[in-house]
Amino acid sequence: MTDRELDAAGITDPGLRAAYRHCRELNARHGRTYFLATRLLPVERRPAVHALYGFARWADDIVDSLDATVGAERRGAALSALQHGMEKGLRDGDGGEPVVRALADTARRYGIDHRHFADFMTAMRSDLVVTDYPSYADLRRYMHGSAAVIGLQMLPVLGTVVPREEAEPHAAALGVAFQLTNFLRDVGEDLDRGRVYLPADLLAAHGADRELLRWCRDTGRHDPRVTAALRAFEALTRGVYREAAPGIAMLDPVARPCIRTAFVLYGGILDAVARTGYAVLHRRAVVSRARRAAVAADGLARVVAARLRAAHGTRPAAPDGARPAPGTQPSAEAPPAPGTHPPADSARPASGASRRPVHEEVV
Repeated sequence: MTDRELDAAGITDPGLRAAYRHCRELNARHGRTYFLATRLLPVERRPAVHALYGFARWADDIVDSLDATVGAERRGAALSALQHGMEKGLRDGDGGEPVVRALADTARRYGIDHRHFADFMTAMRSDLVVTDYPSYADLRRYMHGSAAVIGLQMLPVLGTVVPREEAEPHAAALGVAFQLTNFLRDVGEDLDRGRVYLPADLLAAHGADRELLRWCRDTGRHDPRVTAALRAFEALTRGVYREAAPGIAMLDPVARPCIRTAFVLYGGILDAVARTGYAVLHRRAVVSRARRAAVAADGLARVVAARLRAAHGTRPAAPDGARPAPGTQPSAEAPPAPGTHPPADSARPASGASRRPVHEEVV
């Protein structure tokens, strides 16, 4: 964490500053695309996003360890210890782990509902015992805690120009869209962890099942039934992006470039998966460095434009209950859903966060 960010956020306690720096390092090291998008936020809001990321990443690493010597019992104990620390930190405003201390401070500063953190930990615990999902409805129930609440945690930090409850369904959908994207990209890696996030009924509708996925992974072979199921899962995911897209225009204008950048880059993973023939059981689909740089540059231009508008005070009255940042104005801008054609002045999705939406490495 740079001193400038911490100073702007009003974080002065040396121990707390160190905790936030630790979270920033986790974000920079493990979630490079998300970290890139976070750099487009106003400087004073970045520490909070890093704190949310750092805690989620810490829990995710406990659950997703591929170390064969770390069994489910040890991981469960570590997760319980983290949850106990989280609950104490949220209650008392402190914590032993740096990620807990930063999280507790962020939750207090932004008034984030503690239920979102409890629901997240419940989902993490289920990953220790649940290895597949019979239906998409079952998967969505899991993703409430593993993905939707991430969007809901972020919303108070980002700010809105409409009543927050109006933006919440879209924020939750965006978290789900990001995680579905990660599930599609990481089918092979998740199989190696003993998990299948593609719903069994979706697989069965195309003549595929867990055993066929495992066979493809082990042999390096392709099967048209698996390809058809993956294509269907991609289509399902694009539908969730369309649900999420209107929410970006509901955000504080100075926060929109960050989320728009993440939206475009994560959506680009779907295009990369399709371009490579849905070969996700054998290799990871990536968004190129050039593409990430181009989208980031577009985001930076939008940040500059938003700040210029704010500096000139061009802001219409916000709706009742709105939470705009001082000196900003709402905009109708929203990114196109992945796979659709954006306006000529928009960055196009690329052509062919671990899994959770806020702690993902796309490169």
